[in-house]
Amino acid sequence: MLEKVKAIALRCEDLEAQLADPAVYGDAEKLRTVTRELKELTPVAEAWRAWCRAKSDRDGAEEMLADPDLREMAKEEFAAAQEELGRLEEQLRLLLLPKDPDDDRGVLLEIRAGTGGEEAALFAADLLRMYTMYVQRRGWSAEVMSRSDTELGGVKECSLMIEGQGAWSRLKFESGVHRVQRVPVTESSGRIQTSAATVAVLREAEEVDVAIDPKDLQIDTYRSSGAGGQHVNKTESAIRITHLPTGLVVECQDERSQYKNKDKAMKVLRSRLYDLERQKQAEATAAERRSQVGSGDRSQRVRTYNFPQGRVTDHRIGLTLYKLDAFMDGDLEELIEALVTADRAERLQSGAGVE
Repeated sequence: MLEKVKAIALRCEDLEAQLADPAVYGDAEKLRTVTRELKELTPVAEAWRAWCRAKSDRDGAEEMLADPDLREMAKEEFAAAQEELGRLEEQLRLLLLPKDPDDDRGVLLEIRAGTGGEEAALFAADLLRMYTMYVQRRGWSAEVMSRSDTELGGVKECSLMIEGQGAWSRLKFESGVHRVQRVPVTESSGRIQTSAATVAVLREAEEVDVAIDPKDLQIDTYRSSGAGGQHVNKTESAIRITHLPTGLVVECQDERSQYKNKDKAMKVLRSRLYDLERQKQAEATAAERRSQVGSGDRSQRVRTYNFPQGRVTDHRIGLTLYKLDAFMDGDLEELIEALVTADRAERLQSGAGVE
């Protein structure tokens, strides 16, 4: 492992030298390639340099052990350096884990109200706002693909297409059942109620990922429902696409243009078909890792939002944060980072690391 890390550190030095060459800045494509590779390799190189410093400290302390006057101090320094070496070696193993090739894909995030009636729909609306604010914090973009609201401002279901570097890597652990415990605005007696909403996170699929035969599609147009004034009554701009081989149905009525609604619906259908194919592949490969973190099982209760106690608990990793208000305002990074770390540790334990 250390030989591989050393080679990566040397490659970083080479890339840094290339960036110092003015000629590279005249080639936009090469500059992009060098910058991207350097960004990916720098954390490994920095951990390697820290490991080298810790090893030098340990070796120096080991030499001092022979001096009776310095032995006690040397023992403490040796132990501290040895502990740091162990920590850095663990960090390097995590950094060398194979990267998910889909990590920089966009995602289709779908939220649906579950058990709990109107309160569940209001909670689904809160989740939509939470994820939208997280997207803004990350500097990503989000486009509403479809949305169905209730009269009280809740959300029956909603689909968001989220684009941005690392979108899949950060959001892929959000799939599952999200449970809320609070006093609903519809509850006159002040009793705490438990409701739920489901979140599904699918990789955005490109046209090259999924081949769709136009003959397999049944496309229907109909008039939009909901807010929209005269447009709703006069224009059949809403689109319903049925994929006949699988029975998947996608509807979109958010845009006034039939063409735009069709384009959005095809994006959603492509992502769902891509996810369906990946699920089939996973089921056919018995050796594929099936860890609790990131399994994407939509029936799995992944998180509880307890408003009376101001806490959010992720049940997969047993982490509770007492910052619910900030969390609902899109401050998800601490919990998402913990999920990413747990996933890496699980993969390392299952033998996915490097020798």
